[in-house]
Amino acid sequence: MQAKERIILALDVATREEALQLVKELKDHVGAFKIGMQLFNSTGPDIVKAVNDLGGRVFVDLKFHDIPNTVAEAGKVMTRLGCYMFNVHAAGGREMMRKLAEEVEKEAQNLGLIPPITLAVTVLTSISQRELEEDMLIKGLQVEEVAVRWAVMAKEAGIKGVVCSPHEIRAIREACGPDFKIVTPGIRPAWSEKNDQKRITTPKEALELGADYMVIGRPITKADNPKEAAQKIIKELEG
Repeated sequence: MQAKERIILALDVATREEALQLVKELKDHVGAFKIGMQLFNSTGPDIVKAVNDLGGRVFVDLKFHDIPNTVAEAGKVMTRLGCYMFNVHAAGGREMMRKLAEEVEKEAQNLGLIPPITLAVTVLTSISQRELEEDMLIKGLQVEEVAVRWAVMAKEAGIKGVVCSPHEIRAIREACGPDFKIVTPGIRPAWSEKNDQKRITTPKEALELGADYMVIGRPITKADNPKEAAQKIIKELEG
């Protein structure tokens, strides 16, 4: 995989115009574009087709978490939209993920499409050990242990990969093997600010730990020259 293919650019903007301008400008410098709740909810699902039409691949980051049938139906919608990957919360449970994986494969086969990569979100990068215990009421386990257990459960349910903090990459890779996809947010080049994520690392470190893809937003989108920032990260990955 080329270095640029590993970069998923977060389109954390409010309007269709802003998003598509970034796609036009950066489609040759990144591997995919993440459409999250802000953009998807403000513009609607057609934004996925618009990005695809411009030649960009799409990671739909809506983190579905509901009863199995509801999430499976949402997964079928994502498949019909032609997204490259999308995610659910591993905390939704084994049956939710199993049903989703099964229905996505069926829908893709019925439509003659390549199925999207299904991902399970483990522990959000904004969650600290204190918050895991006091707010989420998961006591007696470290963040890494929870992330690994949820990753293994996701794989057993038929999910193709996970979204996890850089700090859990190595343990999840060891537990789930080389073919299990690992997407990591919380990526900050040494020259950028941390912002609101606590468990972060640099692009080069994430690659060395075993990540397949890394989600990067503000270090590129808020740069004075986004193309230059993307190229700087590519060089870091290649070096």
